[in-house]
Formats: sequence, C-alpha cells, structure tokens
Amino acid sequence: MRRMPPARRFPARVIAAIRNGTYFGIRAGRAPHRFIGIWMVEVGGRVFVRSWTMKRDGWYRTLLAEKHGAIQAGPREVRVRARRVTSERVKDAVSAAYFAKYDTPASLKYCRGFARGRRRETTTELVPF
Repeated sequence: MRRMPPARRFPARVIAAIRNGTYFGIRAGRAPHRFIGIWMVEVGGRVFVRSWTMKRDGWYRTLLAEKHGAIQAGPREVRVRARRVTSERVKDAVSAAYFAKYDTPASLKYCRGFARGRRRETTTELVPF
C-alpha cells in the first residue's frame, strides 16, 4: 500500500501572524488581481476562512473554481490551495475560533453570521502550495 505524503503546513511565523493579526489579504485564482481584506482563523496549526457574501465573481467562488490563490500574512505573500471543509467537528472548531479571535462587540454580528447556515458551509481550509 502506497503512503500519502503528509499535508503541507504553513511555517510557524505565518501561523503566528494569522493567530495574532486581524485582517489579511486574499487573492483568489491565478490571474492578476488585487488582494481583498478578510478574516482568517487558525485552528490546530491549520488556516481557515469563511465568506460573508459569496458573490458570483468574488474571491470565494473564484477560489473554489480555481483552487489556487495567495494570502498576505504579515509581510509575507504565500501561495495557497483551497480545500472545502465537510467535517462538522472542524466547522464547530472554526466557529469557536472566530468567536474567540474576533470578540469585540462590533464583531459579534459577523461571528454569529459566520457560525450559521450558508456562511458556515463556506468553511475553507487554506494550505500552502
């Protein structure tokens, strides 16, 4: 039986930047495009994002279709690949991470929205490419 190689992980300094930062840039697809500011969370050394609007021509749908993009975490730009998350356990952990990280009164509206329905279903893991 052939063994699968271990999943690639982000360097510790990228994980630290995501854990400690608030807003991050994401660029979806391979075509030149500007970075858009979004929220990201780290759970167990893995990086997750959720989409608020899910626009047809937005970063989320482009990332799902093309599977590749880039993020800005601190001073670094890192190429990423997208993986849809289907595990309810992981989605619960991502919701908890959003509430823990974005805990200001103004942020609660967005955390609640991310934790329910169609926005929760957009949970996407980003892995280095």
